[in-house]
Amino acid sequence: MSKQDYMNIAVQEPPLDYSFRSIHVIQDLTSEEPRRGLRPLRHSKSGKSLTQSLWLNNNVLNDLKDFSHVVSQLLEHPEKLAWIDLSFNDLTSIDPVLTTFFNLSVLYLHGNSIQRLGEVNKLAVLPRLRSLTLHGNPIEEEKGYRASRSVEMPP
Repeated sequence: MSKQDYMNIAVQEPPLDYSFRSIHVIQDLTSEEPRRGLRPLRHSKSGKSLTQSLWLNNNVLNDLKDFSHVVSQLLEHPEKLAWIDLSFNDLTSIDPVLTTFFNLSVLYLHGNSIQRLGEVNKLAVLPRLRSLTLHGNPIEEEKGYRASRSVEMPP
């Protein structure tokens, strides 16, 4: 499959959806079945998903240990991952592993336990990041949260 063919398929693929699975550790994704959506997931010959979206929302994750390794086991092209939903977990910080996905354009982190506004600065290296959600985290209470422009996202 050519790179262009992959891009055309992946953009239209439904997400790999592990939401509401009571997942405690990332490694559990390899033994857990993703939720079924209206459209079936497509897989490569190697059995890996062709999607660019990974939904892990509404679980009990408190860290992203082995995230890259597990994502590479699940996705045919982990470097093309564009959307990660980690909302409503127990994350207290923004793991630097998220900054290794340079095609990431959507990152949902709302409803976690992120406490320091400075954590957001880590994401400045993501050139395609266009949508970031942080509401419902303790950083909302930090002075200057709403007015903060400490992270300059690329235009």
